[in-house]
Amino acid sequence: MQYLLMIYRNEAELGKMGAAERQQMMADYGAFTQSIVQSGNFKAGDALQPSTTATTVRVRDGKTLTTDGPFAETREQLGGYYLVEAKDLDAALAIAARIPGAREGSIEVRPIMIYK
Repeated sequence: MQYLLMIYRNEAELGKMGAAERQQMMADYGAFTQSIVQSGNFKAGDALQPSTTATTVRVRDGKTLTTDGPFAETREQLGGYYLVEAKDLDAALAIAARIPGAREGSIEVRPIMIYK
C-alpha cells in the first residue's frame, strides 16, 4: 500500500538555523532517503519552496480566485513529502518516525486512495 508522508515544520525556526546545522540536516535527509531507496519503500519525494511562494486557488460561482500564500495560518508549514510503499500503516509509521523532520516538526501519514 502507498502512503504519503507529509513533513511539517516551523519555517521561521528553520530560517534561524546556522550553516553547520543546516548542512547536518541535509546530510540526515540524504542518509534517510538513501535508506528508503535501498529498502524499496521509496516511490517519490521532494522538498517544497517556502509557503511564502504558494498561491491558493479557489473557484466560486464559476470564477477563479487566487490568493498569495498558503490557505491557512499555522505554526508548522508543509515543507516536503515522501511517497512510500509499505506493507501496512504500522510500517509506514515506522518509516515516518525515521524522517529527520520528525525530531523538530511533525509527519502526517496518510494512505493513498486507490480508484478502481
